[in-house]
Parts: sequence; structure tokens; C-alpha cells
Amino acid sequence: MLELKHIYKWVNTGNNRTFLLKDINLTINEGEFVSIMGPSGSGKSTLLNIIGMLDGFNEGEYNFMHESVHQLKEKQRSSLYKQYIGFVFQAYHLIDELTVYENIETPLLYQDIKSSERKAMVADILDRFQIVGKKDLFPTQLSGGQQQLVGIARALIARPKLLLADEPTGNLNSKQGEEIMELFSTLNKEGMTIIQVTHSEKNADYGSRVIHLLDGMIEKK
Repeated sequence: MLELKHIYKWVNTGNNRTFLLKDINLTINEGEFVSIMGPSGSGKSTLLNIIGMLDGFNEGEYNFMHESVHQLKEKQRSSLYKQYIGFVFQAYHLIDELTVYENIETPLLYQDIKSSERKAMVADILDRFQIVGKKDLFPTQLSGGQQQLVGIARALIARPKLLLADEPTGNLNSKQGEEIMELFSTLNKEGMTIIQVTHSEKNADYGSRVIHLLDGMIEKK
């Protein structure tokens, strides 16, 4: 499904070059459930953002669904992202001016889905996440955990081929967290490819393999 070859990302400060990622080689097959672990600052979120096409890189190649991402224009990358990828952000990234309902519906607006079908899909996922009563509220009126649930619902609404999740249960209580991981597990069994960044060994165990990052490099086992 995707392949990263010799990916480097750095930032220059004065004459110093600080590497965020160094020589990352990674292949993810369709249907995998991969967990990325490592200490803070090891490059986990940076790697996830590059896979999710939200971030560029300085050197290397990235192939996704037979497309050379590193050679695409921004508009083409964006359309690839919208077509295939769902992203659960650690900081939610909900749109404050939109209600819960509108936030969740947003990804469907990029796709050719009839209004009646969109309504049914949103109703279904509101129900699944038990947030029907919150649908007319704005993000600022929700707790952190509720915002996280809305963010996850939004990422899943369009049934993406690839789900990227950055600490998806970080702001949820343990029961909610477990339910979300069970849901991810079910979606994975149904064929969705999932890559999650997590600090939690328990969450990582849901995956089929774990990638450890340290100082921007994949640790060799």
C-alpha cells in the first residue's frame, strides 16, 4: 500500500542541521495494523504526518497506492489524501465554527455523496459513538474526551482505506479507550489499514506489528 525509501527530514537553525527523521525505510501492506512507539521527540508524529501527506520531507521517496507522492503537486496530494486517508489528531483539529454534526460530515463533502446518504452516514456514526445528543453543540462546548470521539468519528465517516491515529485514546477514559481500540480492531479485520502512534503497550498490542523509533530512526530489532 505504501513505501517510504530513505526518508530524511531536518530543520536548519543557523549552521546547525537537526534531523527529525533519518533514513526511514518502511513498507506497510494493505490490511496491516501497525503501531509506532518511541519516547517523546523520537519523530513519531512527524513520521505519521509525512505518511498522511500533511508534512513534506527533505530527501527520499514516498509511494502510496502506486503514486509517487514526492513528485505530486500539492493539489494532487490533497486529493489523494481526501480519497484514501482518515486522520485522528492528538489535538483534535475540529473546526470551532462548525457543530459536531457538521465537523463529522466534512470529509463526505469532498466526495460525491448525496445529501440523504450523508445524513444517514452521520446519523449512524453519531449513534455508534453515542454522541447523538451532542450533534448541535460546538467543539468548545465539549470536554476533551468528547472532542476526541468527534475527531475519531470524523476520521472514520468516509471509511478510509488508511486510518492514521496519533495517540487516539490519549484524552479518553480507560473504558472509552478500550472501546475505540476494539472498534479499530474490528475495522482492521474488515480490511482497513491502520497506523497508530501510541505510548501505550496495551494499545500497541492490538496491532499486528510494532515499529520502534528512537532519535528519528527506526530501531533495528
